[in-house]
Order: sequence, then structure tokens, then C-alpha cells
Amino acid sequence: MPRATNSVASRRRRKKILKMAKGYFGARKNVYTVAKNAVEKALLYAYRDRKARKRDLRRLWIVRINAAARQHGMSYNQFIHALQQHNIQLNRKVLADLAANHPNTFKAIVDKVNS
Repeated sequence: MPRATNSVASRRRRKKILKMAKGYFGARKNVYTVAKNAVEKALLYAYRDRKARKRDLRRLWIVRINAAARQHGMSYNQFIHALQQHNIQLNRKVLADLAANHPNTFKAIVDKVNS
């Protein structure tokens, strides 16, 4: 009996990789072995950068909170410490949004923790 290869599954597997490589430059988009390497690397970058995005956004929020707090005479660490002392549980994302888009509300929070 001849050896049977599952060509349906093989083709499907290759098509999946080539579909993911759509838009790549040169041989990366249509040569399977090159595309496979490019797609694997891209998936690694995507995984890594999903983690990095969280770090980057937190850093951005801290910069925004610090800038807004300094306008009211406090540093970032003094402000965060005062929030903890007064048991105000707002995360950095919300505080940064208030600092950027609702300065009056942010000023009210600063006044509350300064008193």
C-alpha cells in the first residue's frame, strides 16, 4: 500500500501562514519557508509588545499625573502617598484622564488630599 500524505492538512497549514504574511515585502509574502520565519518572528514581537504596551501606558500616566500635581504644588510621590493616606482608591489611568481632560476635578482631588 502506498504512503498516504495528508495533503489537505499540509496545504491548509501553509495557506494559514501565507495568509498571515499578507502585506509583507518581497519573498516574505509568497515563499512559505521565508514567510513562516517572518510570521513566527512577528508573533513573538506581538506577544512581547502586548506586555510592553502596558508598561509604556503606565509610564505615560505617571508623567501626566506628575505634571498636573506639580501645577498644584505637589510632586507625584507626595500626591500618590496623600491619596493612600486619605484612602482614595483611584488608579493611575483614571487620575491621568482627570488630569488631562478634567483639570477642575483633578484640582478638587488635590485640594482634598492637601487638607
